[in-house]
Amino acid sequence: MVTVAPSHPWTYALRLPRDPRAVRVARMTVRAALDGHGRQDAVDVVELLTSELVTNAYLHTEGAASLRLTGLSGGRLRVGVWDSDPCVPAPFGGAGADSVPLAPPDAGSGRGLRLVQEYADSWGGWALGDGALGRGAGKLLWFEVGGRAALPLSRK
Repeated sequence: MVTVAPSHPWTYALRLPRDPRAVRVARMTVRAALDGHGRQDAVDVVELLTSELVTNAYLHTEGAASLRLTGLSGGRLRVGVWDSDPCVPAPFGGAGADSVPLAPPDAGSGRGLRLVQEYADSWGGWALGDGALGRGAGKLLWFEVGGRAALPLSRK
């Protein structure tokens, strides 16, 4: 049986509780949606980068997060992750360098945003202004991959 992807854009949205299992749920959702749309070519890279953004939302905020996966024209895919912290990190448009420095070899973390920078075709982020009672409404980080998204065997 062959699954045929529709020619028009499609979107899946998922609200994720502040729970360490939310990262796994996000990965499983991305995998199922891409498999269902015949996009097995993009599963590995989209699943990895989604996992990194959702992990950061869990580690650096106190609330829930939201995931949005959109299939666009030309085989492009866009993933957005919203969380409650209004601070937008580099390279997503926050203060600082345009690129994320390499993490030290012995570091146990600090590679996620670098992976997004290396494997996504484009990325960005926005602080979402004031919410109720004058609190920030958080931020949205997104990345996009082209029609042939794949993790390379070696990167030069």
